[in-house]
Order: sequence, then structure tokens, then C-alpha cells
Amino acid sequence: MIRPATIDDVPEIHAMIRELAEYEKAPHEVRVTEEQLRVALFSDTPAAFSHIAEHEGAVAGFSLWFLTFSTWRGVHGIYMEDLFVRPEYRGSGYGGALMAELARICDERGYQRLEWSVLDWNAPTIGFYDALGAERQDEWVKYRLTDEPLRRLAVRATAS
Repeated sequence: MIRPATIDDVPEIHAMIRELAEYEKAPHEVRVTEEQLRVALFSDTPAAFSHIAEHEGAVAGFSLWFLTFSTWRGVHGIYMEDLFVRPEYRGSGYGGALMAELARICDERGYQRLEWSVLDWNAPTIGFYDALGAERQDEWVKYRLTDEPLRRLAVRATAS
């Protein structure tokens, strides 16, 4: 069963974010708190959304996503930040069901893109996405500013 997350799911979502970070060999990078997730997902103006995959009442996995906007297409899309299925439930269709729910939301709302990133060493997940018919975007190079480089650039704006 796939359903929208509720505020009561926040501890499980938080735990699965940590499990995902362990799998991706980056547990030291997780800083999010349960309170931050509550605000991001369930405030009056949520910044993100989440769906839960359930198996006989247990949380099997989740997706966490937010809206994007395409200037080329002139409509919103979805960026899936996280998709995670706990190891004991992998291969049971939960990942595909979570992806299908996001595709359904795109279709229902007229969104024209569902996008995400995957680590280049994660062959099982890449195979899963390829099997869905997803197109790799190899021509794009991803960039990120965080921590001190982000602060240094921000100082430039306040100095102007």
C-alpha cells in the first residue's frame, strides 16, 4: 500500500533517511532533525512531500519530493529527493509503486517532469530506473554549494 505520509510517520521517515545515508556511505552528512522534517512536510506551506510504502502495517519504504518549475515547459515538475525501500522489502515492488504514485501525481496535476539523481556506483538502483524507462541525463553536470563556500558567496551579496 502506498499512501501520503502523516505527521506520525516523521520518526520512521527520519530513521529511513539515516538508513539511506548508511547505504550511500554518507551517514556523517545527515543533519536533519525530526522537528525539521515536521516543519518541512507538515507546515501550512510545506516545502516537501512524502509517501509511505506499507507492508502489513510496517513501513517498508518512502519517497520524499518537492516541486520544481521548468522554464522551458512552463509547468511544475517533481524532484524526488529520496526513494528508499528497506532491504527486507526490496524486490517486492515497493520502489516501483512509490515511483508510480509520483508519476500518477504528475499526470493528474499536469506536471511534465519527474526527476531525481542516483549515485554513479549504485548499479542495482540504476538498473531499476533504466527498467522503468527513465532517461539518463549524462550531459548535465551537477553542482552544489554548502557550508563555508555557500557562506562566502552569500557575503558577496551583502557586500554589494
